[in-house]
Amino acid sequence: MKLRIELGGRMRSLEFERDGRRLTGTLDGKAFDADAVEVGSGIYSILIAGSALEAQVEPAPTGFTVLIRGNHIPVRVADPRQWQGRRGHAVEAEGPQQILAPMPGKVVRILVKQGDRVDAGRGILVVEAMKMQNEIRSPKTGTVERLLVTEGQAVNAGEAVAVIG
Repeated sequence: MKLRIELGGRMRSLEFERDGRRLTGTLDGKAFDADAVEVGSGIYSILIAGSALEAQVEPAPTGFTVLIRGNHIPVRVADPRQWQGRRGHAVEAEGPQQILAPMPGKVVRILVKQGDRVDAGRGILVVEAMKMQNEIRSPKTGTVERLLVTEGQAVNAGEAVAVIG
């Protein structure tokens, strides 16, 4: 996808492709490569250039706002007809959903028990990676069918940690 965006008061050229978790592209001709996983509705865990961060993306009429480390960053899309990322009403996944670890790390806290009822976006567990704690959230409203990890357990990126039905 190619977009002209206003970022930090400057018009910039953004081109990117997404293949599963992998996000590659260029910003003003400078290449980037990242792993990005949606861990909750509009909340992304991103690993880029060896740094992990969490970004919350909120739709706006002509683009979106990104919240990273307490900073709100407005992003305006020059031609909003190109922007396909806007969301109307959130649609929850149907059927049982596996929750995957977005990055390798260690499970430091489990916030629910098997059989608990959870809402979409509720924290299920906390994984520590690169000295940062990342809350893994439920992608849907449902019941915790299975917890596949225990506190203190190491997990790999993409490993199933829970199932929500």
